[in-house]
Parts: sequence; structure tokens; C-alpha cells
Amino acid sequence: MSKQVPSTDPGRRRWWYLVLLAPFLATLFPQIYNSMSPAVGGLPFFYWYQLAWVIVTGLLTILVYYLVR
Repeated sequence: MSKQVPSTDPGRRRWWYLVLLAPFLATLFPQIYNSMSPAVGGLPFFYWYQLAWVIVTGLLTILVYYLVR
């Protein structure tokens, strides 16, 4: 006898992929974050903003992976 797994609506899970657009949109227009201040640890804002989004993107990808799977 096989177990029946409750079906989940794939349409509801698909909305989580929109979360992955946030890093793309946040770095799409460099004019927004093209400045020297505020500096963090000697790094201008332009560089640490992008580096922060690399880390945030990894965390968001993990989150979406577990929520959609």
C-alpha cells in the first residue's frame, strides 16, 4: 500500500520565486548606490552594498529552495 502525499498547489509555491528578484532589482541601477559614504571598515558604500547583496542572495536562495521543495 502506498502513502498518499497531500497535494500542494504549485501556483502558490511559484510566488516564492519572486523573492529572487529582489537582489536583481536592488543592484540593477548603480546610480542608486554609487556613493562613497557611508563607509564600513574602510570600504566605500558602493562596494559593501554589492557584497552585502551577494550574502543576502545566497540566504534568499536557500530560503526559496526549502520553501518550494
